[in-house]
Amino acid sequence: MMKNYAILVVILVSCLNVCLCYRPVGGEQPLSKINVLGTTFALHHDTSIKASPSILGLKGEDNEWVNVEFQSPEPSADDWVGVFSPAMINSSSCYSETDKKDQPPYLCSAPIKPKLVAVSNFISFANPKAPLYPRLALGKSWDEMTVTWTSGYNVNEAIPFVEWGIVGADTKQTPAGTLTFKRNDVCGAPARTVGWRDPGFIHTSFLKDLWPDRLYAYRIGHVLTNGSYVWSKKYSFKAPPFPGQDSLQRVIIFGDMGKAERDGSNEYSDYQPGSLNTTDQLIKDIDNIDIVFHIGDLSYANGYLSQWDQFTSQVEPIASAVPYMTASGNHERDWPNSGSFYDGIDSGGECGVLAQTMFYVPAENREKFWYSADYGMFRFCIADSEHDWREGTEQYKFIEHCLATVDRQKQPWLIFSAHRVLGYSSDYYYGLEGSFEEPMGRESLHKLWQKHKVDIAFYGHVHNYERTCPIYQNQCMNSEKNNYSGTLNGTIHVVVGGGGSHLSKFSSLNTSWSLYKDYDFGFGKLTAFNHSSLLFEYKKSSDGNVYDSFTISRDYRDVLACVHDSCEPTTLAY
Repeated sequence: MMKNYAILVVILVSCLNVCLCYRPVGGEQPLSKINVLGTTFALHHDTSIKASPSILGLKGEDNEWVNVEFQSPEPSADDWVGVFSPAMINSSSCYSETDKKDQPPYLCSAPIKPKLVAVSNFISFANPKAPLYPRLALGKSWDEMTVTWTSGYNVNEAIPFVEWGIVGADTKQTPAGTLTFKRNDVCGAPARTVGWRDPGFIHTSFLKDLWPDRLYAYRIGHVLTNGSYVWSKKYSFKAPPFPGQDSLQRVIIFGDMGKAERDGSNEYSDYQPGSLNTTDQLIKDIDNIDIVFHIGDLSYANGYLSQWDQFTSQVEPIASAVPYMTASGNHERDWPNSGSFYDGIDSGGECGVLAQTMFYVPAENREKFWYSADYGMFRFCIADSEHDWREGTEQYKFIEHCLATVDRQKQPWLIFSAHRVLGYSSDYYYGLEGSFEEPMGRESLHKLWQKHKVDIAFYGHVHNYERTCPIYQNQCMNSEKNNYSGTLNGTIHVVVGGGGSHLSKFSSLNTSWSLYKDYDFGFGKLTAFNHSSLLFEYKKSSDGNVYDSFTISRDYRDVLACVHDSCEPTTLAY
């Protein structure tokens, strides 16, 4: 979490007969029943609670465990240990909880009013404003890397910058821009009410003129007004390859991961049971990863803003080492009357503000979360399914341009991605609708995919794994299942939404185009060996092993070849 606040630990007797380990999948959890601000004082002289250490980060740590000692003459499963940050809370947080769009937990109006029996000492931070959680992303040119981080320093107190250089060579310093947002910048409850938390300041620096594939060291820092420096620890990254460069390139892609507490405690919006397994598998294999795409539903903060700090802390070992590219999902963007294509309340009032500020993407307008990214032999066209993508829209024109402008001789592997399933999925609810897609999903796009011979389309939103045959207009265009050679004749659609959130069941109806399904947590990995050979692997988060895979082997002439609805006009003239 942000180091802007002191922390207080208390013991509450809630009269709720639920043990601390109860963590339901989806739906409400016990915390949502507790009226925290309705707590009554019932301090007991024989009950005590102590937290240590009292000061965190004395050695510059970004994360540190807090030990809690609780003593009671009559301990019970009905007792709750609560951690409050900021340490002092009051009912002013509830000024608009009558908003019908508000989501549980209702901290001020829940039915159970606990008793406060013990209060700990305060815990504070050695430097509450220290720079934290660097996250890398590709810039708008192939030889640029961006570094984004969070701190408590505004520009009038300290100048943010990155010190960086090729490992073993001289370093230089590049300044960073600074952004933040206020309570009235978000759209509704709980983001504007009980979920609000001052985000501090978000800084982004642009490291340019990188040498391809060289290893760079960096650290983030601030120059204070008195001339002293505040530093982060040291990190490193490998610069992106030149577009078309023939080298080993490895890409991770998944959606819907979220975050979870490593100590097993409950938290609000706690329905991402696979999150830590996915995170830990990626950390374990980080030396074999070049870039990550997290295609929507990032933190599942759902309007509880401090959970973005928890999420950026959780992914920091990944995002500080390789570009961590994001896409917009319903839990980042959707809110009524806010310009999103869907009128739901899944963002908890965030309406995109958190996602587009906390993470950099190389979009022309970060409020419109679509962009292209070139990485060596790959071209990625990242759509924003929370804005209209249908024919005639601004986003449709972007998608068409992104697909049409890639040089397939240099970048043979063309990838499309969006959060919602704009292609094909055997999801239970899509099955009830009969279309096996997001409503209106592929009708405007399938001809673009076919015309420009998109190799693979990736989606999240549906929390499972599924792979189709190379498909066009509901028909399999290739009888092969795992080892493709020559022309694909269609696009392979892959759902990789099992990053961590509660799983989605499949329809009982058989879909002839579905080749592999898995009701489990996992992620995808693309490996381009050269211009002619691509490997895709689906790995489970529980063990990191491969459970599904396919290969594509072809030459440039196969990309040029005429396929159904993708033939260039010809003439008989010489």
